[in-house]
Amino acid sequence: MSDAPQELYASREPIFPKKVYGKFRNLKWAILAVALGVYYLTPWIRWDRGPALPDQAVLLDLANRRFYFFWVEIWPHEFYFVAGLLVMAGLGLFLFTSALGRVWCGYACPQTVWTDLFILVERWIEGDRNNRLRLHRQKKLDFKKVRLRLTKWIVWAVIGLATGGAWVFYYTDAPTLVVDLIQGTAHPVAYTTILVMGAITFFFGGFAREQICIYACPWPRIQAAMIDEDTLIVGYRDWRGEPRGKMRKGALNPDQGDCIDCMACVNVCPMGIDIREGQQLECITCALCIDACDETMDRIGKPRGLIDYMALTDEVREREGKEPKPIWQHVFRPRTILYTTLWSLVGVMLVVALFMRADVDMTVAPVRNPTFVTLSDGSIRNVYEIRFRNKHGDDRPFKLTVVGAETFNLVMEGSDSDTVMIPADSTKLVRTYVVAPKGSDAAASERVDIRLWVEDTVTGERAYKDTIFNGRAN
Repeated sequence: MSDAPQELYASREPIFPKKVYGKFRNLKWAILAVALGVYYLTPWIRWDRGPALPDQAVLLDLANRRFYFFWVEIWPHEFYFVAGLLVMAGLGLFLFTSALGRVWCGYACPQTVWTDLFILVERWIEGDRNNRLRLHRQKKLDFKKVRLRLTKWIVWAVIGLATGGAWVFYYTDAPTLVVDLIQGTAHPVAYTTILVMGAITFFFGGFAREQICIYACPWPRIQAAMIDEDTLIVGYRDWRGEPRGKMRKGALNPDQGDCIDCMACVNVCPMGIDIREGQQLECITCALCIDACDETMDRIGKPRGLIDYMALTDEVREREGKEPKPIWQHVFRPRTILYTTLWSLVGVMLVVALFMRADVDMTVAPVRNPTFVTLSDGSIRNVYEIRFRNKHGDDRPFKLTVVGAETFNLVMEGSDSDTVMIPADSTKLVRTYVVAPKGSDAAASERVDIRLWVEDTVTGERAYKDTIFNGRAN
């Protein structure tokens, strides 16, 4: 027995996936094109909201504390819409995982999408798997290796900078920012963000790759609670494929299974695992091994599906010689129906809240120092700071009235009437004085309930807030 200390860390072996063709690979290409297209092009979509508002369809305007999404505008006090969308995203992830395993990881996760893009560039420049392996194992740093590596890294860097550039375009007007970036007049935060996001994309997609999925992402550990025996995952039909054996003189040994141990499923796997060893934490359910295995089965004249999407219950049934359950029985079951119902309820609640919200609103904050002031004529005055919200795209006159058990006088600071002009899509803080006449019950009481109404004099929309009027209590 060796006395050498045991190594607890193994260096990463780079993975060079082989090119594969098939329906799942085509589906991944389609999702990649759509995802990248949406990400890079969305900031350039225009949406007319009027002269006083930005015309970018999707804009996270942090400076003015607004989120714009086409015709929807979310104000800071309406952040529950964002929280609701995050809840829907979580429930959607639970739904897809319970039905199809880590299908999100395999097809639509940003790490997967950008890694696929980087591998495509790598294959385009350096060649397919065998060429890249030879280049990796080549110790001599000759001109060809330097040229290929530099070319690949330059293209990766351009993709990374484009990724960071698209990210900052979501936070300010994209055409204006492009001009500023080219002229060198953009804010340093924009340049810093582009460089940081570019470096992260370059490292994650070009070098870390599967390490992010295995070590940095928590989802592989969580997914075990989301799947059950009816979840469709990628699996190997070992009862059909074993025992494995190589083809001899173009024919299979009648005593061996359908698997010819060609390693095609391993060579195309972006995670570098062997699906024939069973379900593993690293598997992202991308199904590229299915395409590779089906291609091999076609060549040797065997039925497809040696590696396929299947559930644990299907394995039991097939071992007993029965037909597997139809796919719809795996997808539509109590757990997935529950997730779908919850997801739909949250969505309906958000839509109802969106259409019920008013374009006119205000907040009322009584000034408590002092709680009231006795005027020279004996009347009692309370002071309130009222913030009006005008969510329309043009300036609107707002009329304020006070309602209580008796008559009150109302005066707004800076206005000769009970009406104040509120700028388009903005708020305005107005100090307001409510006066109870001498001898009134409100002036003599400790406190009375009052209601402040605001009305948009153009549309007639109204909103109210209840508050307290403080008297002398004598």
